[in-house]
Amino acid sequence: QVRLLESGGGSVKSGGSLRLSCLASGTYACLAWFRQGPLDDHEGDEGVAVMKVDGSIVYEDSVKGRFTVSQDNAKKTFYLQMTNLKSEDTGEYYCAAASSCYLSTDYYLHRPGNFGYWGLGTQVTVSS
Repeated sequence: QVRLLESGGGSVKSGGSLRLSCLASGTYACLAWFRQGPLDDHEGDEGVAVMKVDGSIVYEDSVKGRFTVSQDNAKKTFYLQMTNLKSEDTGEYYCAAASSCYLSTDYYLHRPGNFGYWGLGTQVTVSS
């Protein structure tokens, strides 16, 4: 059983920074950050970044160069460092985990349905 708990959201002005944390317990093959999409379930969520346990990482194009994911195994925490934030980054951010990730990280970035475990989310609001 995988349990995920996000924290670190908040309100910042454009150009500001935030660091999201995801406390992740259990066994998983990859972790990801998604931003809530227009649907009520996670199927429409937008992938922000995916990291496999082998360390391979992929980022969504709009966040490349601005967002960085990392993991502290000792603290069982997965991070999303967000810099130079823009208003379009506003949204509810979810940490997600998948039990198997044998395909490319890019494949999973666009397929939230492959992630069976989700946190409750943390809100990020960027104002101009």
